[in-house]
Amino acid sequence: MNATDGTVRIDGRTTTDHRPVTIERGWSTQAEGSALISFGNTKVLCTASFTNGVPRWMAGKGTGWVTAEYSMLPRSTNERMQRESIKGKVGGRTHEISRLIGRSLRAVVDMKGLGENTLVLDCDVLQADGGTRTASITGAYVAMADAIEWGRERGFIGKKATPLTDSVQAISVGIVGGVPMLDLAYEEDSRADTDMNIVTTGSGAFIEVQGTAEHAPFDRDELNALLDLGLAGNASLAAVQRSALGLA
Repeated sequence: MNATDGTVRIDGRTTTDHRPVTIERGWSTQAEGSALISFGNTKVLCTASFTNGVPRWMAGKGTGWVTAEYSMLPRSTNERMQRESIKGKVGGRTHEISRLIGRSLRAVVDMKGLGENTLVLDCDVLQADGGTRTASITGAYVAMADAIEWGRERGFIGKKATPLTDSVQAISVGIVGGVPMLDLAYEEDSRADTDMNIVTTGSGAFIEVQGTAEHAPFDRDELNALLDLGLAGNASLAAVQRSALGLA
């Protein structure tokens, strides 16, 4: 993707470039599916745990369940954070991001195709430099896809079943200094006039758009520009996912 306005950002990218993205599939030897994903300096370990069976309230309905949990390591940021387990409660931000990841993943899963099986995705931020929730969603999809195939190989999912209806990706966009930009690093995000996270399917349908005017309201043209940036960025991420899964 090439910029149209000539703006060069703090790390040398153009406004329409995302950071270098890598996905190291199968990073954890214990989990049924895993992926270490990097969005530039943001690094998230995503693991998928497969359980044959569902919560009691779902038993006998022939459908599965997918949920997610998100957390940040104490030194994933510039200064050490106290562990939420020490505080005795999970913070509101952690709850909100965990729910976002779960919703995003469930949007591309046919629960009947999954059968009475449960997938739990754990997204642990090892290093944070902006975009931790979007990296989590993008990496968790790869881990989930591998866990589903693990279940299929062991007969928990039908050989011809298609639990995954599409892929899912997420990326941040924002307006910084009056300029729409893709995939904000922390320094950009912290001074953005508008901050937005866009979650889409591989086919380009929207799952969720989270947008906030942090310092200045945005107009309809700016909203359209941000949505276009997000769609293009997520299409690029979908290609990285396909390559990681050996489908490209």
